[in-house]
Parts: sequence; structure tokens; C-alpha cells
Amino acid sequence: MTRCYWAQHDEQEAHYHDTEWGTPVHDDKKHFEYLLLDGFQAGLSWRTILHKRKNFAKAFNNFDYKKIAKYKEDKVQALMQDTGIVRNQLKIRSSITNAISFMEIQKEFGSFDQYIWSFTKGKTIKNKWKKHSDIPASTAESDAMSKDLKKRGFKFVGSTICYAYMQAAGMVNDHITDCFRYKEV
Repeated sequence: MTRCYWAQHDEQEAHYHDTEWGTPVHDDKKHFEYLLLDGFQAGLSWRTILHKRKNFAKAFNNFDYKKIAKYKEDKVQALMQDTGIVRNQLKIRSSITNAISFMEIQKEFGSFDQYIWSFTKGKTIKNKWKKHSDIPASTAESDAMSKDLKKRGFKFVGSTICYAYMQAAGMVNDHITDCFRYKEV
């Protein structure tokens, strides 16, 4: 069974690849989870974040953006002491800011899902990459998404982070063409 190169060397990455990555997401809570995790990934490997995912879920109220939006300074300081997550104060604080901005988008568009999928006209962009090195770090769509999210107050949403998010959320199919998941998603 052939799978994408990045998922061939670690059991958790393989499971994530085989069951989640690239599957279209239409659930706002899952969108927020992916945005939070991709924001924490900035400057780090996905493997690091994936291995801490359960700790992130516990620390961040199972990615409940409504609760995260209400975090106060004492919660920020508690998170800074939590060795199970990435203890970066800017990223922790951005999670709160992003949760607030996330809910503003929900108010404006009816759901975050409705808003975010507009960057791909509501459809998955099906790429046909032959090898991992062909996959870009960003695209015109991720550039536009990043620019708009930043305008709306989001942090840690550069174009590369947005593209990684688009890959995870199935907005683009970046499984290589000989990967068994390519046709599944």
C-alpha cells in the first residue's frame, strides 16, 4: 500500500494520513481544531504537534472555541506551565484572538465552513502531484485566505499555514497520485 512520503515513518502520522488528512471538513469545531493546531505548528514539525494533539485537546477544552474565546490571563499562565503542549505565549494568546474572530465570521456568514470554503468555490481542488517535492508551500488561494483572515483579526495564519490547513481540511487533495488515499478523497 503506497502512501504519501511524509506519512511513511511514524505510526501516528500514518494513522492521521490514512483516516483524516485531506478528507473534506464541514464541521466548524473541526475547522477550529485544525486552525489552532496549524497555528501552533508554525516553525515546528507536524509530527511534534500531532504527538501532542491529545494534550492540546485537554488543555484547550477539546478545541471549544466558545470557551477559548473567554480565556482570561490566569488560563494563559496555566497554559504556559503545561508541558504537554507547545508553550509559546504568542501562539496561546492567538488562540483566544482567533476564537473570537472565528465566532465573528460565524455571525457574518452563518458558519465558518461557509466562509472558508468560499476560497475554493465550495469544492476540493484536486491536484495531480506525482511526487512530494511537487507540492507547493502556498498557492493563490492560501494567499487570499491568509490576507482575509489577517484582516479579520486572526494571528498565525500566514499563507503557508493556510495551505497546510487547506490540505488537512480537504480543501485541496494533495495526496500524491499513487497514494491509496488519492482516489478516496
